[in-house]
Amino acid sequence: MTLQHRIDNVEARIQAACTRSGRSREDVHVIAVTKYVSLDVTGAAIQAGLTHIGENRWQDAEQKWNAFHSDATWHFIGSLQSKKAKDVVGKFPYIHSLDRVSLAEAIEKRASSLQTKVRCFIQVNISGEQTKQGLAPEEVKPFLEQLREYPHIVPFGFMTMAPYEAEPEDTRPVFRGLRQLRDEINQHLSEPVQHLSMGMSNDFEVAIEEGATWVRLGSILVGKEGE
Repeated sequence: MTLQHRIDNVEARIQAACTRSGRSREDVHVIAVTKYVSLDVTGAAIQAGLTHIGENRWQDAEQKWNAFHSDATWHFIGSLQSKKAKDVVGKFPYIHSLDRVSLAEAIEKRASSLQTKVRCFIQVNISGEQTKQGLAPEEVKPFLEQLREYPHIVPFGFMTMAPYEAEPEDTRPVFRGLRQLRDEINQHLSEPVQHLSMGMSNDFEVAIEEGATWVRLGSILVGKEGE
């Protein structure tokens, strides 16, 4: 399947999921996850209109960012070590994995020195899996209150990862849980947090039905090397 065929297929499925859930297509944003593809494929994806690019590690993203940084908006979607924040802040306007105060401090320090702000998604471990990173749901509201001390961090949304399920429908409780948590927390915030980063290649349609505003799509959209 060509890149354009993948894009068209994903677009049709997003449209259908929005229709089923009564949502506007404009409310759902696609991040093309390019960690498994080459520089050339990344460039082709951007040229084809996939201008939100997601990468997991700076050492893998560096060559692509150097080549195409002005052609796309970059999202850091992987786990971020505090000591690596200096490599990411200033290059990636969005970070999807903020889950602890030490990382917030590192992001704030670097962003302050660059006089920039970073839109951060707070990572939440809705499923409760020990192998998943992120805050427990009950930790999210106090963490948001702590973030008031960091003026260069914009709490832009919440992110979660569902367990891989053979039946995507089985992921629904995780995505619904994040949406419900957001709605509950927003009742107590003067500036509501709107966005939900959830849903990947295996389960993005269910995530959209449950309110995802950003979906992170790799293999289903840009393929893998060798395909």
